[in-house]
Amino acid sequence: MEAPRLVVGAALRAPPPPPQFRPYRLLPPRSASHFLPFARRTPLIRSSYSRKGKDNAGVIEWSVSAWWGFAGWTWNQITNRTIILLSMLFQRTNLADVQRKGDIADLFSEAQRNILQLNKQRLVAIEELKKLRDENKSLLQDIQVIETEAQGVLIEAAQSSSFCELLLRIDTMVISGLITTTEASDIRKKVVDNQLTIRRAFSDIHLKPDTELLSELRLFMRKLIDSVNGVGLILIEPVQLSYFNREMLCGYPDDFERFSYFSRASLDYIVKSGKQPDILHIHNWETAIVAPLFWDIFAHQGLENTRITLTCLDLDSQCLVEPAKLELCGLDPHKLHRADRLQDPNKTHLVNIMKGGIVYSNKVVLVSSTHSKDVLIQGLRHGLEATLTAHKDKILVASHGLDGELWDPSKDIYLPRRYSVNDIEGKSFCKEALKRRLGFRSGSSIIVGCICDGNSNIHNLKEAVQVALLKSAQVIFLENLGAVVNSTVRALKEELKGDNITFVEVYDEALVHLIFAGSDIILCSSFQDRSLQIAIKAIKYGSVPVQINFPSDKSRLSEGHNCHNKKMSQYIFSTYGDLSLSEALDDFKNDPYHWDGHTKDGMAKGLSWDAECYELHWEAYSSVKQL
Repeated sequence: MEAPRLVVGAALRAPPPPPQFRPYRLLPPRSASHFLPFARRTPLIRSSYSRKGKDNAGVIEWSVSAWWGFAGWTWNQITNRTIILLSMLFQRTNLADVQRKGDIADLFSEAQRNILQLNKQRLVAIEELKKLRDENKSLLQDIQVIETEAQGVLIEAAQSSSFCELLLRIDTMVISGLITTTEASDIRKKVVDNQLTIRRAFSDIHLKPDTELLSELRLFMRKLIDSVNGVGLILIEPVQLSYFNREMLCGYPDDFERFSYFSRASLDYIVKSGKQPDILHIHNWETAIVAPLFWDIFAHQGLENTRITLTCLDLDSQCLVEPAKLELCGLDPHKLHRADRLQDPNKTHLVNIMKGGIVYSNKVVLVSSTHSKDVLIQGLRHGLEATLTAHKDKILVASHGLDGELWDPSKDIYLPRRYSVNDIEGKSFCKEALKRRLGFRSGSSIIVGCICDGNSNIHNLKEAVQVALLKSAQVIFLENLGAVVNSTVRALKEELKGDNITFVEVYDEALVHLIFAGSDIILCSSFQDRSLQIAIKAIKYGSVPVQINFPSDKSRLSEGHNCHNKKMSQYIFSTYGDLSLSEALDDFKNDPYHWDGHTKDGMAKGLSWDAECYELHWEAYSSVKQL
């Protein structure tokens, strides 16, 4: 019988070859009764076909079973029946193999279809992922915008919080006794009136102690007052010249060109703006050229009623230049290079700018607290004796003083706690604040401060510091401006070291005020005019001034006693003129109450600009207007 053809997919396949049977041997004939018990009890062959599920695809299980129907069959009948059953078994086995191969092909085709489907799904997934990434990027941008806006809200909230905290801190200062209720009310009003500026300037105050915050508030209040006090300020800036874009104010080879340019520009502005000032007040040689410029060029340009007052702080600083340089500011060298005008008395081939200011000014104020008018004119070897003698009638002498608004411990904006002669406790508070700031150990040791002004002899400075350290004092050096001072302090710093001495190499205005307030003793180069300001400030702030230059030069000390019209210099020389640093340290230690009396007496003298110096300049203004 021809085997049927099987179709797998779209291809026709040839039928498999007929099965090859191995030879077999039949058992010897036996009676049917021999098999009957077995046939009745157990099936000999059972035929069935089953295909496993998906997990066991391609596994075909075959079994053949037959029940002997009758126990009385002969051996030949049994044999024939067995051959038929075996033939059927092999035919079914061949068909199963063909079907199994077809199943594998189906599975392969299905796998291919699955792969194509997966590829399609992968492409779709890639597109979806790209969309998600774009959306994610957009969301991140939105989040950044929201965070930026939120940060702005937080900053505004933080500033508002700091502003409220600032008002509370002002109240705390009143409770702790740092400020009076009157001052607190004034500060609070200005803080509220200037909220926008305050929030920017005081945004980080939570880490600052009350003393530091109060000092900053006072400084801020002063700036507010200065910005609205009605005094105009005109700034002149050269467009193409770098005359004033420098580290120092003066000390350059082209100083005359710089300051003559400024002086001429100032006068040009006054004329072109239509201003008619009563008095032009000029200072030292730097603006002394204004006087000849005014009378030779500008006096007839609507300034006929204006007068010139010159204040000279140092007669030794005069500025000598070639006459041809006068042309730079529009002056005629031939007209001014004369003995009665600008020609220098000693170097006659040069012109003297300070001399020109003295000759052409209506009033000349010489500032000195230790010299009389006659000594200033004739006894200091400055080379201008003949000029000053010729103009003696227009010369006035004013003593050094202090700006009462800037240098007064009772209203000093830089101090952590203010004080006065009637309430001296603030000085002790400032002393402890100074120690903390400079890293000194706390205790009852004496503080010796030194504001270097460049006039001190380095040997005397070194000796004074060694004396102070030997007596367990704590010493502070603060540099003033200038290369000479810097080199002096650097030399001392190399030799003098220890826990009780500190060098402040950067000038700090607030620290200067705190040193005067917190020190017990202030070292001064001398009590002469150039260094007298330091002694005056020390006395005003309740410290003891001690000079270190010329301690045995009685002739210099006597000059202060001979200047009978200078009450301030008389007081300084009579009280501290003979006092050495060693004596001052011993007296502080052995008799502190004695020094308390001295310091309070000095603070009560009222050594300020509002005293002698102010009165004399007002006299100069009044008299010059009558000319």
